[in-house]
Amino acid sequence: MLYITLGDQPSGVYEGQVIDVCHFLNQNFNTDLRLVAFLSIRDFKTNKYKIKTGYPRSIVLPMFPKLKNWQLNSITLALVCLLTGERAAICRNVLATNIALTLRKVGLLKKVCYDGRGAIAAEWEEYEVVEEESLRKGIAKYEKTAVLASDYRMAVSTKLVSYWHERYGYTSKAHILIPCTLSYHFDITLPGEAEIVQLRNEFGYQKDDIILVYSGSTAGWQSFALLQDFLQPLLASNTSVKVLFLSKEDENNKAFKDAYQEQVAIRWLKPDEVNKFLTIADYGILIRENTVTNKVASPTKFAEYMISGLAVIITPDLGDYTQFVINNNCGFVTDGNDVAILKPTAYAERVRLNELAKLHFMKESSANRLQYAQLVQTLSI
Repeated sequence: MLYITLGDQPSGVYEGQVIDVCHFLNQNFNTDLRLVAFLSIRDFKTNKYKIKTGYPRSIVLPMFPKLKNWQLNSITLALVCLLTGERAAICRNVLATNIALTLRKVGLLKKVCYDGRGAIAAEWEEYEVVEEESLRKGIAKYEKTAVLASDYRMAVSTKLVSYWHERYGYTSKAHILIPCTLSYHFDITLPGEAEIVQLRNEFGYQKDDIILVYSGSTAGWQSFALLQDFLQPLLASNTSVKVLFLSKEDENNKAFKDAYQEQVAIRWLKPDEVNKFLTIADYGILIRENTVTNKVASPTKFAEYMISGLAVIITPDLGDYTQFVINNNCGFVTDGNDVAILKPTAYAERVRLNELAKLHFMKESSANRLQYAQLVQTLSI
């Protein structure tokens, strides 16, 4: 079986959503999965090394230059199929799925699974992800083909399946639901209560401080105004409220820090340092604007916040997670303008949230394992 990615560069997301999945399927279902990664020729050698190091059973290949020539990569993929004899493929994005479907037409692949990570056509329309005009015009057609013509599908949320139904008329039940799960490098063990207090002291926070953390980039982020509208009244009304950006400094978060120097901090961390800083906070922030892209999303940050024992501050209609917060009483929903009454998260509550995350957002959890087993069984030839 092949797992195909096209144009995705190695990153923390790639590690958690591709490499970790390949390892998991091999170790738990004996799939002998081969990762086929098509990469840009820019920094090809460095990125190839990163992928091969993370997953030795990888075939890393240069893409044809310029994304507009993506269909030509079907030639290279045909050679991979001929040389390996593999006849089933999981495809991470719309374009990868389309080249795999091309090979299914000529018999080089027998089963194709579309790994749907989001509302791709909507994302390209709302956020201008690519500059190439012909690609932007054609992406809805390519996504429709990936959704309707694939033999099987993976979806990260029920909202994504609803998007497929509403936009493309998808009515099949040939799909599984698996949210974006935690990367293996992420520590799932919650520090003890005394250790959290000590860490907070080491980082300059007081016992009664209420720490809100935002993890991820804010550069060029179109929802930053919503975040400001929510945070400014909190900071102005209560000096015990502190905000920690685990981000690179940029014009957005720097201006905010300059306005509230005693209450706002910015830290850029190595991946293995993120755990420690998340556990000192009380709340994780997931404030997004109301777009189709966000309505179907499955942000990995949600799982990272909860496994770290944080309640989540979330906007309405964010994937399946807004309702998850309501159903499980694990945070609160904000429209971005209301001033909430915040209090430090008790240690017993941190333990509950950590256990809840283990139940829902680990690949090994019983529900997710069952979904993966169904995927492997369906694609077995």
